[in-house]
Amino acid sequence: MGNREDLIAGAKRCLIDKGYAATTARDIAAASGVSLAAIGYHFGSKDALMNQAVFESIGEWGQDLQETLAAAGPVAGEPLARFEAVMRQTLESFAGPGSGLWRAQVELLSLAQSNEDLRAFLAGVQEIAGTGLAEIFLGIDPVAEPEAARSAGAVLHAMFIGLIAKYFLDPGQAPSARELADGLRLIADRVTGKAA
Repeated sequence: MGNREDLIAGAKRCLIDKGYAATTARDIAAASGVSLAAIGYHFGSKDALMNQAVFESIGEWGQDLQETLAAAGPVAGEPLARFEAVMRQTLESFAGPGSGLWRAQVELLSLAQSNEDLRAFLAGVQEIAGTGLAEIFLGIDPVAEPEAARSAGAVLHAMFIGLIAKYFLDPGQAPSARELADGLRLIADRVTGKAA
C-alpha cells in the first residue's frame, strides 16, 4: 500500500478503536506508520481523512453485514421468522469484532450536525441503507419492487438507528430478536385492525 492507503487504513482502525472525535492526527500517524505531514499532503486535514475513513468503513460494513447474513442461508417459514433470525445475527454482531464500527455510528449521528461533509454523506446513504435493509430483513428485491423496498426500508432504517442507539446506550435494556419480532407483529396487527 502507498502512504494514502496506509493513512486510510490507520484512520479506520482509530475510528473503530477510539471513535471519530477522540482520534488525533498523531493517533492516525502511529496506527498507519506514516508521518503527520502526509495527512496534510494527501487529505488536507485530519477531519477530511477521518471522513474518508467513515465513507469507506460504512461501505465495507454494509457489504460484510450482507455477506454474514447471506452465509446463514435462507430462513424457512414466514417472513417474521426470517426477520427474527436476521435480527438475532445482527444483535450478535453488536457485541462481535465489528462492534467498534456500530459504536462509531452512534457518535457519527451527533457529529454530523457540525460536519457538513459527514452530514451530506450520511444523508445521501439513507435510502440505500433502507432498501438494503428491506432486502436483507424482508427479502424485498429493490429492483423488482422499488416502492415496497423504499417504504419498508424507511421504517426498518428508523428502527435500526433506534436499536443501535438503545443497544450502545443501555445494552441490558435492549430488546432481544424475539421481542423485536413480537413487537413488530403486534404493531402490524394493531395497525391493520387484526388485533382487538
